[in-house]
Amino acid sequence: MNLFLISGASGSGKSVTLTALEDSGYYAVSNLPLPLLKDTVFFLGNSGQTRLAITLDAKSAPDFPQLHETLAALRGAGWDVSVLFLDAKTDTLVKRFAETRRRHPFSTGERTLTEAIEHERQCVAGLREIAFAFDTSDLPSAALRGWIKEFIGVDASQLSLLFESFGFKHGVPLDADLVFDVRCLPNPHYEPELAPLTGRDAPVAAFLEASSEVERMFNDIYRFVSNWLPDYARDNRHYLTVAIGCTGGRHRSVYLVERLSALFRQHYQVITRHREMDDAKSAATNTAAKTA
Repeated sequence: MNLFLISGASGSGKSVTLTALEDSGYYAVSNLPLPLLKDTVFFLGNSGQTRLAITLDAKSAPDFPQLHETLAALRGAGWDVSVLFLDAKTDTLVKRFAETRRRHPFSTGERTLTEAIEHERQCVAGLREIAFAFDTSDLPSAALRGWIKEFIGVDASQLSLLFESFGFKHGVPLDADLVFDVRCLPNPHYEPELAPLTGRDAPVAAFLEASSEVERMFNDIYRFVSNWLPDYARDNRHYLTVAIGCTGGRHRSVYLVERLSALFRQHYQVITRHREMDDAKSAATNTAAKTA
């Protein structure tokens, strides 16, 4: 029996996430107050539902301290529980609310939109500590749906390791637990024949593998992550996101993420993301669809 709980910042893509899970066969419940969670899950389970996706109402945030007790009861009853936390940069959230002309749930006559966003973050901050975080800043809905559907296959009872490439010029991912800066490495972008390619392409890999600095950086990151993973696991962490950034997020960081993912996948559950490449792919797909 599988249960996905979804929380985070309003405007960060919680509805898109719930729809993606519903499309994958999950029974969806939107904005459920936390005090009703246990009874709702047991009721739906007794009605024959074994795959549930529920977004938690942020306004029930004062009840979050009792969440640990609720999760323990649900897991004791046989439910595999995964908690997802979605967030985005404040300016991205402001832009989304401006475009949709929706009212923020925590907006009042005394709070600006930015203040409402920060207030909500503070309310749900406790939940983020036990959740798998998704940074949806400037991320198209199609890419988010793809990430969620990939995450469905993860075993919630084991530690999941996510390697994510990104470009510093687009900002550091909000969901990162560990961040490594590899901008000091030789840059394939300045090689005319390599610039249009990515870190997944053999010519770029050959260029980087010819550098002793790249190999030293790879070994240092591998040793650091592998040495500390057992400690994260002992701390009851179920998810760890390792973000590796270069300037544009398409060459050096992609190459290292691909190589590290392949190595750690031999012993851990590994998810691989390439933020800038996923964004570009989704944008191209949406453009093609509109043209058709």
